[in-house]
Amino acid sequence: MEFILILLAAGCIFGLCYLVDRAFTKVFRSKAQHRSGLAVRASKRYGIFGVILTVLGILGICTGITDGAVLLVGGIVVLLMGLGLAGHYLTFGIFYDQDSFLVSRFGKPDRTYRFGDIQGQKLYLIQGGTVMVELHMADGTTVSVQSAMEGVYPFLDAAFSGWCAQTGRTPEQCDFYNPSQSLWFPTVEDV
Repeated sequence: MEFILILLAAGCIFGLCYLVDRAFTKVFRSKAQHRSGLAVRASKRYGIFGVILTVLGILGICTGITDGAVLLVGGIVVLLMGLGLAGHYLTFGIFYDQDSFLVSRFGKPDRTYRFGDIQGQKLYLIQGGTVMVELHMADGTTVSVQSAMEGVYPFLDAAFSGWCAQTGRTPEQCDFYNPSQSLWFPTVEDV
């Protein structure tokens, strides 16, 4: 009986997260890049593990209230981790169209860049085989995308096409361009 109640609670939480995500999208995502339907998002694993950890944290807190302080403190820590993962999944995104892209992050204002603002890229290999592409922008900021994110390769291809169009270059003039080696833009040398 308790197992069925836990499954029902988990189902309700997943449904609530889905509804919150839909409402969040309608209220806060109203720019042209949002409406294009083209986006780079954090892996769905962030959202799934965030919800699972949130449920486990709530269960740990409920059990810890009656059975001991260790479960209570552990439940709080797990709950905060779950909320952090779910919050990152819901708030991070790079939305783009043919001319520009918009970077959305938790706690920071949305920032719109033209593809022509990209000055170069730097590659990092992360443990586990994930490749991180760090795009250096004209204003001195960087935008990082990982190969594990959803929609990253179509974004980089669109960014390269837009960059070529906005800087007046053709793909044939770009000898650095090699997507199979994660090279879309000129490399930025270490200072």
